[in-house]
Amino acid sequence: MASEALYQRDVYGKTLVELGHSDPSIVVLDADLSGSTRTVLFAREFPERFFNFGVAEQNMMATASGLASCGKTVFASTFAMFATGRAWDQVRNSICYSRMNVKIVATHAGVTVGPDGATHQALEDIALMRVIPNMTVIVPCDGPQTKEAVIAAAALPGPVYIRLGRSKVATIEKKPSFVLGKGQILAEGSDIALIACGIMTAGAMEAADALAKKGVRCRVVNMHTVKPIDEELLKDTAGRVKGLVVCEEHSTIGGLGCAVEGALARQGCSLPVSRIGVHNRFGQSGDSDELLREYRLLPGDIVQSVTALLKKT
Repeated sequence: MASEALYQRDVYGKTLVELGHSDPSIVVLDADLSGSTRTVLFAREFPERFFNFGVAEQNMMATASGLASCGKTVFASTFAMFATGRAWDQVRNSICYSRMNVKIVATHAGVTVGPDGATHQALEDIALMRVIPNMTVIVPCDGPQTKEAVIAAAALPGPVYIRLGRSKVATIEKKPSFVLGKGQILAEGSDIALIACGIMTAGAMEAADALAKKGVRCRVVNMHTVKPIDEELLKDTAGRVKGLVVCEEHSTIGGLGCAVEGALARQGCSLPVSRIGVHNRFGQSGDSDELLREYRLLPGDIVQSVTALLKKT
């Protein structure tokens, strides 16, 4: 069940402040977007530990690596497009190659950025981050899980990428405890498994409820950690259902779907897999709800995909 909708970035900003009080080694970097990413909350509380780099994301990531080499726990934030696209070289070579203790928390990911359009709608960021060695990739499903993910990232040595959106996200109630690298079973079923991350998790739950009324029982898994992915849970799930539908607000190339299918192949599991995501397209300017409809990322689209997959099995 889902309840109050929260901005994940609001939760992120407040959690940074909490961590700042308990850990003086934490410093926060931003690239002229602290109002949007909510790192401004940390800046107000700890101005001596906050650094604004202006529109210079590459410099920000390189400096993050330098601060980490001096023993700091660094949180670097900007929009997902700029963190993973514009600064990819610095993330790869300056942060991940040397296993620097830098946490990249990027906001405004996916098509739900809305009116900002294709240039700002990161649909490739999960793929870009998960391909880099030493990088952990987390896509929280709601506000409370964002807090858990940020706290876990702060405690984990080495590079971490956390992907957040712009819009409010419904809170999913009664989730199992958050454990980095371990997916969460949100509902049980033996027909189809819905494997989701980020904002698509609430949609998967809504789709599962609709399907249950038609007699179709779905196991719903919140795969909040895309890398390292929970291969044990995927293997168990594959042995219990007739097929999988992977749901992500991201390109179907290189994201959660690819991670799931790769894990299943390594485990020797063979069953039908369908993907809900953006199929080899750029985003476009529009209302976020309209874009979710255009790119077929709504709960009804998940229901249709499950129905079609069942016919094949």
